[in-house]
Amino acid sequence: MQTTVESSGLPADVYSAKCPTRQVLDHIAGKWTVLIVDALLEGTLRYTDLSRRIEGVSQKMLTQTLRSLEADGFVTRTVYPTIPPRVEYALTELGQSLGEPIAALRQWTETHINEIERARARARAASAAGDAS
Repeated sequence: MQTTVESSGLPADVYSAKCPTRQVLDHIAGKWTVLIVDALLEGTLRYTDLSRRIEGVSQKMLTQTLRSLEADGFVTRTVYPTIPPRVEYALTELGQSLGEPIAALRQWTETHINEIERARARARAASAAGDAS
């Protein structure tokens, strides 16, 4: 059974440029979204904990991605009235459901990294051999 997009009444079709599913797919397929959702599968985390857990993410990108995840209903943000304010992030039920395929993707990547690196090395060697001729 195909889902209908409530806002347009049209069938959900990620291959259609006009369908909002395309925008959601672009968002959830981003590396920072994948890493944040996967990290939050471990439980509620403070902003600084997320920042430490996800090496290489800038403060700007972490903030933007968290805001976007909150706006899409994947993450809740709880602010505690302390000085300084304490902010915690957790996955919603929707975010938890997204976590399953994301965790599977992470596990697949970690399992197959050596095969991928060997393929990359072969491709580099073939490219270098082609450049030399």
